[in-house]
Amino acid sequence: MQALLSYDQSPPLYAPMRFFLTAPCFGILAGLLVLWSGWSGSDVELNASRWTPVVLALTHLVTVGIMLQVMLGAVIQIMPVLAGANMVKPMRLARVVHALISLGALTLTAAFLSSSPLLFKLAALLLGLGIAYFVGSAVYALYGIPSSSPSIRGLKIAILGLSVTVGLGATLAITLGGSLGLPSSTLADIHLGWGFVAWGTILLAAVAYVVVPMFQLTPAYPDWFGRWYSVSLLVVVLLWTIAEYCSWNLVSLVLGVGVVSGSALFAGITLKIQRHTKRAHFDATQHYWRGAMLSALAACGLWLAARTVPLLADWPVWPLVFGVLVLFGGFVSVIFGMLYKIVPFLIWLHLQQQGQGRVMAPNMKKVIAERAMNGQLLAHFASCLLLLLALMWPNEFDYPAGLALVAANAWLLRNLLAGLSVYRGHLRKIESVFSGAIRR
Repeated sequence: MQALLSYDQSPPLYAPMRFFLTAPCFGILAGLLVLWSGWSGSDVELNASRWTPVVLALTHLVTVGIMLQVMLGAVIQIMPVLAGANMVKPMRLARVVHALISLGALTLTAAFLSSSPLLFKLAALLLGLGIAYFVGSAVYALYGIPSSSPSIRGLKIAILGLSVTVGLGATLAITLGGSLGLPSSTLADIHLGWGFVAWGTILLAAVAYVVVPMFQLTPAYPDWFGRWYSVSLLVVVLLWTIAEYCSWNLVSLVLGVGVVSGSALFAGITLKIQRHTKRAHFDATQHYWRGAMLSALAACGLWLAARTVPLLADWPVWPLVFGVLVLFGGFVSVIFGMLYKIVPFLIWLHLQQQGQGRVMAPNMKKVIAERAMNGQLLAHFASCLLLLLALMWPNEFDYPAGLALVAANAWLLRNLLAGLSVYRGHLRKIESVFSGAIRR
């Protein structure tokens, strides 16, 4: 599969990097929000319900501020390399989309905390425009390109999933703004299903088909899995959506089990092929992926148990535990793990191309220090554990959880900036070599 990658088609480095650097900034804001909720006396909101303003604001700081940022940056990078789909003017696209979704995420957070109808409508407008521009550019670039690999097919389906997710989110925001009278609770559940599965999981699988064997030196995913996974999961999500909206409770439950089982299948297969890595020791990326897949399996198990064990179903905190496992333990972990491979690789690739064989790029392992990555890894998983404890005992653990979130994301930002500093320093070396050649 790696032979199909066209590295010479890579967009400019700062097209994806602006998204990657912004994500930990939103993670810091998420930690500050947890701290603020305790300082303001509203710490009970952290474990009261998934529908409280603080929980909704925190959720969207993660889903829009961290997940969406990194995933859009990754798609901008992957599409031309993986599918030969060159987006028109990628730097302009990156600047506009990045600005719109960043402002949209901040506006949406403020809307949840203030319950302002105007802010909900403004957030829907900003996010809708940003994603519409991105999806339009992606569809135009992918038009006519055959689905010749599981990654390309998964990428196309994930973009469809993103469109539906944002459309549902915009509808919800307008509903919360008072302009529509739709059933917000049902729409919110469907919005989550599409966001976590039809967008997040399918895109993650599409990327994993390439990056896991390539960077973690594992066997390839099974052929049957790559061939059928994305399409099958999309169909199940679509059928579940219809049943959920129509209140066909039994059908919705059965299809919901299918959706959750499909996500668990990806996690299980990833863990299985990781066991056969050629690396003697796991690095930070592999630990991140393993932690993420285990967290995803725990979340799936919790969801299934809550549907079959009445005592657990009556526990009001279980949806929040599920959210922490899926968002922080699952998606955020795997995203951070990918950044520790993608960013050093992109820096190495661009320096190698600009050096033109005369100035060799630094080794990828020297772009971001291994010790710094391992330290940040421990800080992140500590923040996940503290968040779970804060759901049980908010008075004792909300401050440690908030501080740990701030520390882990600030550490990630520092590591990414250190890698960018290596890039700039080596670029100056390349420029001096070529300018010296011109003078001679």
